[in-house]
Amino acid sequence: MKLQPFHLAFPVDDLEAARHFYVDLLGCRTGRSAEHWIDFDLHGHQITAHRVNGAARSEQSNPVDSEQVPVPHFGVVLTMEQWRNLAARLESAQVDFIIPPTIRFKGEVGEQATLFLRDPAGNALEFKAFADPARLFAT
Repeated sequence: MKLQPFHLAFPVDDLEAARHFYVDLLGCRTGRSAEHWIDFDLHGHQITAHRVNGAARSEQSNPVDSEQVPVPHFGVVLTMEQWRNLAARLESAQVDFIIPPTIRFKGEVGEQATLFLRDPAGNALEFKAFADPARLFAT
């Protein structure tokens, strides 16, 4: 079954900073835009940055495999090659990671490569990849 793209709208306080982060750092293409919002193509998914005053940054987290994972967060499951390329690009840009590129759940069914970072507005993003993509929902 072919998955349909998802759509996510999220708050930012500076559209140009968001454009720089999502286009120049993450490699997204831009879509439609207006004075208060920009659509980005995040690996085939439509995410929309909406400029709002006082975008609230959450500092909440939950423990996952001995790391404090920010909640809420969003992101994309990539191929391992895409994940490695993104991790290298972010490390070269000296990004301040919440959780740096790592392998989580080593040797377990859910083993995955993951990294977490924040956009300029403080939204938390996770990018992950599985050595065996068929294990995405394995228990």
